[in-house]
Amino acid sequence: MEMRFLGRSGLQLSVFSFGAMTFGEGTGVFGAVGDTRGAAARRQVDICIDAGVNLFDTADVYSNGRSEEILGEALADRRKRVLVATKAFGQMGRGAHDQGLSRQHLINACEASLRRLGTAWIDLYQVHNFDSLVPVDETLRALDDLVRAGKIRYVGCSNHAAWHLMKALGISERRNLSAYIGQQIQYSLLVRDAEQELLPAGVDQGVGALVWSPLAQGYLSGKFRARAQDAPATRLGTTGGLKAWDSERGRRVLDALCDIAAAQPGASPSQVALNWLLARPGVTSVILGARTEEQLLDNLAAASWSLRADQMAVLDEVSQGPAIYPNSHQRYFSAGRNPQLFARSKARH
Repeated sequence: MEMRFLGRSGLQLSVFSFGAMTFGEGTGVFGAVGDTRGAAARRQVDICIDAGVNLFDTADVYSNGRSEEILGEALADRRKRVLVATKAFGQMGRGAHDQGLSRQHLINACEASLRRLGTAWIDLYQVHNFDSLVPVDETLRALDDLVRAGKIRYVGCSNHAAWHLMKALGISERRNLSAYIGQQIQYSLLVRDAEQELLPAGVDQGVGALVWSPLAQGYLSGKFRARAQDAPATRLGTTGGLKAWDSERGRRVLDALCDIAAAQPGASPSQVALNWLLARPGVTSVILGARTEEQLLDNLAAASWSLRADQMAVLDEVSQGPAIYPNSHQRYFSAGRNPQLFARSKARH
């Protein structure tokens, strides 16, 4: 599997990584996401490692810590062969310091994640959201102290606005603190908002993108294309995703995915959607989350082929949404002076 450096760091990631949000007991806030554990979890980890996946991503809030525990158990003595990423921010208790990005919470959260994962270090520790109640300096200093203590090796952010990212990078540079090397973002053919600010900022500043929800909660797999009535009992239905994605634009994108998949022997609409993401500027790795072994194997097969430039162009066109100011103004009046901002996606070779 292809490997890419995460931003300007020396950390190399497989272009597909595994998201363990589906690991849990099937209860709580993330109950609808999945209940994979035990032998089934170990089997999914086996499949990923055999395919060349080297990054496994989770978070403390996934199934209230059970995702981390199950992932640690599934990796067992293979821990040194892979990279583990987790996240902190969400509420993990009822105390005043049981959520957010304060120094108090981050240090306690990191220690708890290390225990649950059964590991001595975390390769990529990510702040799961932005906390406007805590000074960014405090957050970054706490993360830097954890790096210096050897408990984490790299730091990243998730669900930040571009100005949040830039503010943090500026403070890290001025204070000589460990800087974010990656940003975990929502991105897919149906959610292209990150192209307005986040991805251009990442390309400019050397911050790689880890993509979550690449298939729009499974909608882009095409499995509900002709039988939307089957969706209510699934994650797509219970979370309201079907209502959000099943629009004229969504169906237009699905039609294009299915047409391209039909022309590629053995390919699925999911593989087409994943391939499109891998060819987008600024993307380092796409996080795969699968409830079943069959879904995981199908998604991983996208690494074995790539889209042609003409197929990329079709997908770009059918999924393109309106540009937002000031990008709309710059695209019309100064695209030639901003080639990075308005770069076309490129098919992989």
